Amino acid sequence: MSDVPDIELNNGTKIPQLGFGVFQIDPADTADAVTNALEVGYRHIDTAQMYGNEAEVGEAIAKSGIPRDELWITTKCNNSNHGYDDAQSALDESLQKMGLDHVDLYLIHWPLPGKDLYVETWKGFEQAQRDGRTRAIGVSNFQPHHLDRLLAETETVPAVNQIELHPHMQQAGLRSYHERHGIHTEAWSPIGQGKGLLDAPELAEIAQAHGKSAAQVVLRWHLQLGNIVFPKSSTAERMRENFDIFDFELTVAEMGRIEGMEKAERLGPDPDKFDR
Repeated sequence: MSDVPDIELNNGTKIPQLGFGVFQIDPADTADAVTNALEVGYRHIDTAQMYGNEAEVGEAIAKSGIPRDELWITTKCNNSNHGYDDAQSALDESLQKMGLDHVDLYLIHWPLPGKDLYVETWKGFEQAQRDGRTRAIGVSNFQPHHLDRLLAETETVPAVNQIELHPHMQQAGLRSYHERHGIHTEAWSPIGQGKGLLDAPELAEIAQAHGKSAAQVVLRWHLQLGNIVFPKSSTAERMRENFDIFDFELTVAEMGRIEGMEKAERLGPDPDKFDR
């Protein structure tokens, strides 16, 4: 298996394009899951304050013996911690839980438009980056009008926007916005949370042609689009499968077939309505 390629973000930092996500992994299982992922070869771990498993991520990192500068660690600000001061205090708490002096990427998890604090929260993120507590800052689940406000009212263009993205929800317009503004796209729920996407006949046919699984085909599609992706799995076998996507390439026709699977159907909340 080849090394995971890096993507250079708009502030010059380089993030591994393929990572490992710990969303919905029970805290009791997280340390073992991250340990297995690191042993497979993952060096990019994506967690969040909302997930409740940052301490266990930190435990696995500490036990791994892998030099800190070889790892990319992302966490996200909890929805209850919006605001200039609260966002920075929350990051300090995350660093303490993980036993780290900095993260590589800190994200606003949701814009929460009803609270209308995401601009002030972002200014707190900018301060955290200036202080060296995070190498890069970004957002998650932001729509173009949310991003427009950040671009107009603050100094820093988000390095990434982490959004729901899979063949049934391809977000072409938002990805185009990102490209125009130098924002990289990260995909959450990249293989559709096991809710029927991987049973699609198009994916089965493409997978058969390459001797791969449907999940590997979808992850390869993400890579070829330029998305940063971090599938979640609790089993070492599936982690290895998800990692083994660098020895084949989808054709233009195959990419087009997957593009034709678009349904514009969300699995998660609408960012313009979600305020909890």
